[in-house]
Amino acid sequence: MKRLLATTSLCLATLSAPVQALDLNAMTDEERTLFREEVRAFLMENPEVIIESVNQMEARQAAQAEQNDIALVATNMDALANDGFSWVGGNPDGDITIIEFIDYRCGYCRKAHDEVAELLSSDGNIRLIVKEFPILGEASSASSRFAIATKQVAGSDAYKAVHDALITFGGEPSAPALSRLAEGLGLDADAILAQMGSDDVTREITETRALAQRLQIRGTPTFVMGDRLVRGYVPLDGMRQIIGEERG
Repeated sequence: MKRLLATTSLCLATLSAPVQALDLNAMTDEERTLFREEVRAFLMENPEVIIESVNQMEARQAAQAEQNDIALVATNMDALANDGFSWVGGNPDGDITIIEFIDYRCGYCRKAHDEVAELLSSDGNIRLIVKEFPILGEASSASSRFAIATKQVAGSDAYKAVHDALITFGGEPSAPALSRLAEGLGLDADAILAQMGSDDVTREITETRALAQRLQIRGTPTFVMGDRLVRGYVPLDGMRQIIGEERG
């Protein structure tokens, strides 16, 4: 009984002590067996300890991932904010910059589109940069090539009109469909379609993909808000909260 009580005390002490402090090799076989039995009994009676431990581990991992993302953003900020070709909207002199990696075929990008527009409209002090990041197949690639070609041929305003149209476009982005879209917006469809396969369009997509790879971005939408990398869809209230925190 004395040995059992001693072993129990040892078990409880080691459960709250650093792992390095416990040396099973220093125990006798009997002590080791008793220790294992007591640990098992303790965990069976207190399963919340396991849950607390897992939660703490996940919190630490999330904090570390956030710090890693902040470092990635800082290292790549020039390419993010000043690549020389990505479309810039909102307030060009805004105190906060939002950078969005989008795919026109992505359902969550479509869901976020109106909310980002509402954020810019209601805030008035945010600069928006759009990164064309087609990752969902040929239809995505064709849509992005069409948008980029529009920007190169017809300028920033035309790109914005095409961007807004493509994000809600329900059909397949075939050449006839894209031609009708361009003509409906009063654009030179033939010139834009001819530009889609150009090296200049390819270069923009390639550079953005390389940037996304450095940032370990694998999905859309992905946002950079201030110095924070936000992976995935965020509702309007969440975006406002992040912007407030960045300003604070």
